[in-house]
Amino acid sequence: MKIRIWEISLAAGVLLAMAFGAWAETAQENLSGKLVRLHVTANSDGERDQELKLRVRDRILEAAEPLLKDTRSAAEAAGILAASLPYLEEQARREAEAAGYYLPVYAELTREQFPTRRYGGFELPSGSYKALRVTIGDGAGSNWWCVVFPPLCGAANAAQTARAAGFTDGEAALISGNGGVKIKFKCIEIWQRIKNIL
Repeated sequence: MKIRIWEISLAAGVLLAMAFGAWAETAQENLSGKLVRLHVTANSDGERDQELKLRVRDRILEAAEPLLKDTRSAAEAAGILAASLPYLEEQARREAEAAGYYLPVYAELTREQFPTRRYGGFELPSGSYKALRVTIGDGAGSNWWCVVFPPLCGAANAAQTARAAGFTDGEAALISGNGGVKIKFKCIEIWQRIKNIL
């Protein structure tokens, strides 16, 4: 009898873990499919290179804003950004030159693993996201992460901006910190770790 209770408990635990994993995977994939992240990597960790990274970040966000103004989906945004990579590289390079740097700058659209990050008025769970990656020089310095679509970085109301880009009320609440966001993100993080171990 004791063995059967143990077996039933183990089976229930496995089923619960599978259900939890499916939920966590779906939640992260749903968010991932509605965002294009921005990842800017500095030439080095030197003070001037880190300052340049922030200037390039600002220039990229400024240059991308009119390109993505009427965009309604991450897929559409990714297509526009992919077609605009030479333009975005040029904008970043000009910003570097204006600061007295003559370093190569490379922009690409890629898929990357991001950690959980808190930005001003919103937070995003760890996971794999499509990203506009901008590398300055050797790309050996600390990086800067945010979101290029929807334009959440610096948004006065992240939830409202997210809803305008097609997020559900639940997804907007999740990223803006309502609805038990810490617990939900921790669940997603735990599931990502389990997947990586397996």
